[in-house]
Amino acid sequence: MGKQVDSKTITWVIKNFSSLQSASIHSDQFVVGDCKWRLMAYPKGNEKATYLAYRANNLALHTKFSLTLVNQKSEKLSKLIESQQWFDHKSTSRGFPAMIPLTNLHTNEGFLVKGELTVVAKIEVLEVVGKIDVSKKSSPVMETIDVNGFQVLPSQVESVNRLFSKHLDIASKFRPKNPYMKTAYMNVLLSLTKTLCQSPQDLSNDDISGAGAALTYLREAGFKLDWLEKKHGEIKEKKKKEEASLKRLQEMEKQIFNEAQIYKEKVLAARAPLSLNEDNVF
Repeated sequence: MGKQVDSKTITWVIKNFSSLQSASIHSDQFVVGDCKWRLMAYPKGNEKATYLAYRANNLALHTKFSLTLVNQKSEKLSKLIESQQWFDHKSTSRGFPAMIPLTNLHTNEGFLVKGELTVVAKIEVLEVVGKIDVSKKSSPVMETIDVNGFQVLPSQVESVNRLFSKHLDIASKFRPKNPYMKTAYMNVLLSLTKTLCQSPQDLSNDDISGAGAALTYLREAGFKLDWLEKKHGEIKEKKKKEEASLKRLQEMEKQIFNEAQIYKEKVLAARAPLSLNEDNVF
C-alpha cells in the first residue's frame, strides 16, 4: 500500500446546455494522482445528474471530492455537494443522485448564463493502493494560472495580461471573492471582448444586444468597463448606419431595375419593324 496526496480543481464550462441533444456528455480528461479522470453530466436528466468518472486500471484510490454547480449571479445560490469515496476497477464512477432538479436548473436565474452551465470539481486523492504502470502513466494536463487574482487557462493568460496592462483599474472595484465566480466572470469578459472586436457586419442585432446584457452583468460585479461601453456604443451606431445604408442601396437598386425595365421596353419598341398599310403602298 502506498500513500500519495494530490489534488486539483477543474472548471468545466458546458456551452449551449439547454440545446444539447445527447443523453450524456463528458468533459475533457484531466489527471489527478497520476490517473485519468473526467466529469459526466446528463442534460436531459438522470438519477445521477453529475458525477466523477475514473479510468479503471490496477489501482484503488481513496478520494475526497466536491462538485459545484456555479450560480453566476449569486455565490450563495451555487449548489455544492461533497463526498469521500473509493474508486477501483469495479467502481469507476461516483455521483450525486438528483444534484439539482432539471426544472430548477432552467428556471433559477444564474445557473445558465448565455446558455452556459459551469461545473467546478475539486478532487483530492488521499490514498493510492497498487502500483502505477510507468509505461501507461498519464501525460500532464493544463492547469489554471493566477493572473491578478483570477484563475485562467494557459491559453487565456496573454489576453488577460493584456487587459490588465491596458486597463490597470479594470478590477479595482470587483466584488466577488469566490475563485470559481471570478473565473466565470473573467470568461464572460473575454468572450465579450472577442465579440466586440468583430466587424459590425459579422454581428447580428441579437449579438449586439447580448453584448449589452453582458456589459451590465460585468459592471454590476464591479468591473470598470468604460472603454468597452464606448466600443459597444460605436458598434451599435455603425450597425444602424450599415442597415440604413443597405436599405437605401436596396431601394436604389430596385428603382434602377424598374427604370431599366422601362427603357428596355422603349428600346425594344423603337427597334420593332414598322408595318405597311396597304392603302399607302406606292
